Amino acid sequence: MAESKIEWADFTFNPWWGCTRVSPGCERCYAEAWAKRTGQAVWGPTAPRRFFGDEHWRGPLRWNAAATAVRRRVFCASMADVFEMVRPTHPTDLALRMNDARQRLWALIAATPALDWLLLTKRPENVDVLVPMAWLEAWPANVWLGATVEDRRRAGERLVPLTRLKRVLDIPVVFVSYEPALELVDFRPWLANLDWIIVGGESGGGARPFAIEWASVTIAHARAAGVAPFVKQLGTRPAADVGGELVELVVRGKRTKNEDPNRWPEDLRVREFPRREAVA
Repeated sequence: MAESKIEWADFTFNPWWGCTRVSPGCERCYAEAWAKRTGQAVWGPTAPRRFFGDEHWRGPLRWNAAATAVRRRVFCASMADVFEMVRPTHPTDLALRMNDARQRLWALIAATPALDWLLLTKRPENVDVLVPMAWLEAWPANVWLGATVEDRRRAGERLVPLTRLKRVLDIPVVFVSYEPALELVDFRPWLANLDWIIVGGESGGGARPFAIEWASVTIAHARAAGVAPFVKQLGTRPAADVGGELVELVVRGKRTKNEDPNRWPEDLRVREFPRREAVA
């Protein structure tokens, strides 16, 4: 729980730490690596999760109390997936503890109407099973819902349930995090039911290449559909697609700094947020 270093959020909040890998985008998960560096063995189908005390949960209440005319965005969760469902055979009471934390999270969201909560998941098929029944009747005005998509297969698997929710529920913002982008994805079949798309390459040790053309194409398609694009980073290994081969880009003998947009191609310096109605 802290002010966020993620460019599209003001704060991050985690109801717990820990998760289980589900797809290629998880192979070099920054959250798993960070947990290991801090001595937390909380990743995997049989691993425990790290839970937190009351002081941790009071943080968003303070952010809400300090809110001004500008709404603040909370990314939930950077070190977990709120919509993860552990296996029934897990040898602990983990499922019960996670459910208790989720119920506390829903109550916290209701108690912080001045904050916009961005729930990002790789498991959108679980959303309507795990959110409160009241949300399915009247979705909270301060909850945005997003799914991570790293390749074409995951686009098909995750955007079908995500956009179905957009069609049947009055969700203020539905978004995609195309990060880490591992191949070119054509989002046009789903853009009519999306409000925002975040694009980013992979960073850190062992990062896989990211073709900057993937970002250019996504920006163009998003703008044509009235969807806000946001380029978060080019990753540790930005590349150009030369005849179907990814050739890494070099600037002054060094790889492009992914965290400095001033060093990116000008057309990729795009950081737009979705338009939305004011929240009372």
